[in-house]
Amino acid sequence: MSMTLRPFTPDDYPAVVAVHNAAFPEYRTTESDLRHEDATRDPRIQFGRWVADAGGGIVASGSHGQSPWTYHPRRFEILVTVHPEHERRGIGSALYEHLVAEVARFDPIALRSQTREDMTAGVRFLEKRGFTEEMRERESRLDVAAFDPGRFADAGERARAAGVTICTLRELESDPDRDRKLHELETDLLRDVPHADEPTPLSLERYRTVVLQSPNLLPDAFFVAVAPGGDYVGSSALWKRPADDHLDTGLTGVRPAWRRKGIALALKLRAVAYAQAVGAPVIRTENEVGNRGMLSINEQLGFVPQPAWVFYGKTLKEEA
Repeated sequence: MSMTLRPFTPDDYPAVVAVHNAAFPEYRTTESDLRHEDATRDPRIQFGRWVADAGGGIVASGSHGQSPWTYHPRRFEILVTVHPEHERRGIGSALYEHLVAEVARFDPIALRSQTREDMTAGVRFLEKRGFTEEMRERESRLDVAAFDPGRFADAGERARAAGVTICTLRELESDPDRDRKLHELETDLLRDVPHADEPTPLSLERYRTVVLQSPNLLPDAFFVAVAPGGDYVGSSALWKRPADDHLDTGLTGVRPAWRRKGIALALKLRAVAYAQAVGAPVIRTENEVGNRGMLSINEQLGFVPQPAWVFYGKTLKEEA
């Protein structure tokens, strides 16, 4: 089969989105979402995207980059996506080798990638190339319509007894320090989230761009636990999915001094109530498999476990 690898151009957005949606029908994206992601990428990230053209059109895409949340100038994430109708023809292998050659000029010390545990072709692809498992995140889904809020009628009492008020991002617009306080809260909470690499906080400016100005932000579904005196002590948010009417759960957490007061459960219940009010069919969430605190809350609410996402790493050289 004749195939050409070439750099991505803006004209390729529709085809790249089509390949992604064919390969991951449960995680569809849109052209506007991908364009926004590219336009707001942290400028320090060494990002590149290539496509595979089989003569009749684009059948695969691949990219290299770095995570802004765990940034390291010599650790790279490599992702390869092949249209299901064109798998097992060497296209993914060719793209992968090309991406490895591209990042070589940055003298990388490690590569990262990911796949879902039931996507056996992806698992074999990475393990064959020397990648080993570093972390798993368990996806869980809640059937919103089937959720019975009556089971949790008194669940918010402990949080209220502690003087905590649950507010939405929109309701906090009158707080002139809202963005700074929220940035500080979520920066602190991210330190407790399991990562394969050391977390790197976003600047306040980047936080505003990536989080507070995201087109998928729902100001009425971003919940903040506010303590007496106005300190922000916990948060949980739902996000629009770009291509369907399901909702994604973002970061959920509570500051250590305010844990075991029912605040996380109260935040999650507000999120479920929002989803029921807008008629969203499903809420999705992901948690590291060892994070029993959040997993137990999700299980209590009725979230059903799905196949886990597996994060792989490959060490190329030891860091000096």
